[in-house]
Amino acid sequence: MPTLVHSMTGLTRAEKTVPVQLGSRSYDVLIGPGLLQEAGRLIATRVGKGKCGVVTDDNVARHHLATLEAALKAENRHAGSIVLPAGEATKSFSHLAQLSEGLLSMGLERGDLVVAFGGGVIGDLAGFAAGILRRGVRFVQIPTSLLAQVDSSVGGKTGINTPQGKNLIGVFHQPSLVIADTDVLATLPDREMRAGYAEVAKYGLLGDAPFFDWLEASWKGVFGNSGPDLTRAIETSVKAKAGIVARDEFETGDRALLNLGHTFGHALEAWTGYSSRLLHGEGVAIGTVQAFRFSESEGLCAPGTAQRVAAHFTQVGLPTKLSDIPGDKADADTLLRLMAQDKKVRDGKLTFILVRGIGDAFVARDVDAGRVRAFLEREISS
Repeated sequence: MPTLVHSMTGLTRAEKTVPVQLGSRSYDVLIGPGLLQEAGRLIATRVGKGKCGVVTDDNVARHHLATLEAALKAENRHAGSIVLPAGEATKSFSHLAQLSEGLLSMGLERGDLVVAFGGGVIGDLAGFAAGILRRGVRFVQIPTSLLAQVDSSVGGKTGINTPQGKNLIGVFHQPSLVIADTDVLATLPDREMRAGYAEVAKYGLLGDAPFFDWLEASWKGVFGNSGPDLTRAIETSVKAKAGIVARDEFETGDRALLNLGHTFGHALEAWTGYSSRLLHGEGVAIGTVQAFRFSESEGLCAPGTAQRVAAHFTQVGLPTKLSDIPGDKADADTLLRLMAQDKKVRDGKLTFILVRGIGDAFVARDVDAGRVRAFLEREISS
């Protein structure tokens, strides 16, 4: 795999603001370098009064917690910080209980804020805790991974995992502000950066073919020290998600499109036990290619479309096949059973996001389980 250089040193400030229009619950997503040092001021001016209880993981804490705490203390807003283990396994009932009790021990009240400072795991868990703490307190997302900056920090989905599946327990709870500092991505491991890129590409694949064309030509700039390319990729992704969330906040229609690749991908994550064998974005990459391959097998899109997607993901360094996952082989019946636990299942019928081509995804309800099983068996044996 190529080594990805994503140092943000030497960039000039170029803050972008993307509004998420949800009436009285509207908020802004701020994107650009150098925003973490300004977090205390930004929260004070855009969110208002209230103490801030910070939730982060040990990886992020090692690199960036002191900077955030200093920014909050400068505004006399810091109530305390809770540092949790990094990794998908932290999205659990046990850590939710630990976190909720820790936030209450800080003395957080209804007018205070939880600050989710980390990747998608911390954002989902801390957002869920904020949604149930004292029956709901405000929270701010400060995403520190590419995946979180372009996807999970926006839209108000929060939750934890169970053995039955991913994100099956949670609430919709919108943040009051999202601060996406591109500088913090400089400390992100290459593998995590690649995983986040799968979500960036998703926005082109589901509804913006010119954006995917641009990514094919410019992906090295997104990973490299070219600030404008990275900012453009994040801003375009966030705008796409903000538009869909504004139309369908609670995922009763269009918002399901954001799950392109996720029905397959979530099943793979559950099958691997939410372990380091497969990061979320890696599961999305494999799942997205599978969605295109399945669409081709059903005659929905032109032959070769899936190969184009797979070729780009391979170029970036992402997995594209079930055989790319280390360890034991998957089992079609097990994966199908896990898919049946997906949140998009209605009346026991499978729902998939399928495609007619690059940038043309649609929601397919009541997909025949037998055809999916046969497809999975072909994928496993390939």
